[in-house]
Amino acid sequence: MTEGQAAAVLLLPFLAVYAAFLVYPFLNGVWISLHDWNLLAVAFNPDAREFIGAENYIRTLWGRNIEWGPFASPVMQTGGVLGIGLAFFGYRSGRLTRATALALGIAGALFVLMPGFHPGEGGRWYDRRFWPTVGNTITFVALAVPGVTLTALILAAALDGETRAKAVLRTVFFMSQVLSVTVVTLIWQIMFSPRQGLIANVAQALGGSPIVWLTDQQLAMAAIVITTIWWSLGIAMILFLAGIQDISKDIYEAAAIDNARGIRAFRYITLPNLKRTITLVVVLQIILHFQVFGQAHLMTQGGPNDSTQVLVRYIYQTAFRDSELGKASAMAVVLFLIMGAFSLVQFILGREGDER
Repeated sequence: MTEGQAAAVLLLPFLAVYAAFLVYPFLNGVWISLHDWNLLAVAFNPDAREFIGAENYIRTLWGRNIEWGPFASPVMQTGGVLGIGLAFFGYRSGRLTRATALALGIAGALFVLMPGFHPGEGGRWYDRRFWPTVGNTITFVALAVPGVTLTALILAAALDGETRAKAVLRTVFFMSQVLSVTVVTLIWQIMFSPRQGLIANVAQALGGSPIVWLTDQQLAMAAIVITTIWWSLGIAMILFLAGIQDISKDIYEAAAIDNARGIRAFRYITLPNLKRTITLVVVLQIILHFQVFGQAHLMTQGGPNDSTQVLVRYIYQTAFRDSELGKASAMAVVLFLIMGAFSLVQFILGREGDER
């Protein structure tokens, strides 16, 4: 048996499990998204489903009598034009690589194109809740991913060492990772309680008034982000610790001769050597946090006024409360594409950082 054949035999069990539990369910979800599929009706009569092609996607993403205008959203469209111009001149002048200029140009084109669409006379968007929900999800990811990454990186740098105290602290900070989402949300619901919560008690001790976090439309998402950062620190911190400990100590000793210690050593030695680890952590956090469900479902039930409604929770409600399994599957495919796009952009940026 050749090495290639041996590798194929060893990979076969993994590929079989991967295909059975990931590839097939995904393809089946795409197939369901092309149907008018009422969950209850099909459960009793498999022939109740109707093939409608891309209608679920059109209903979700588009609308009726949608028009495009160059001045429908002047601020965003002007920003998009500026982005395209910046990408063009940055590439021509050599200040931007081809990949960065291409990504910036595509983003600018989207800013010109997408805000220009609006319902014309007698038209409307089919799903008025979808895009605000997407916006909430992106806002959550934009706050949680940098929060987890920066906090975990700082903790990993601070707790790198072989002392007993640091080992205990590493264990303490990792412990939140092993808790279930139900336990985590219960802990933080009590923490955010305006009557008995620790935060309210501290505010009162300092002469302030308690903040009603979970029912305030401006603060509810911040409460979920804080909860998620506390819960998600463990794995990111361990990955950063592994990356830091993989850096040769000789580099730090040589830098110390040139008086590069502390923050300077972290900036000029640790960070450049952690680029791949940072890319890995960010991509993993993007994929994980785009699938947020439990925190919003248990802490705020998507409220107040849908301010914390996230995409996975909306998909869940559409499928199991409204029984519109076809539409829910279409939104799940859209979520997959959004996660893939963000992850791809991060991979491109991380790869360019390694090439510089």
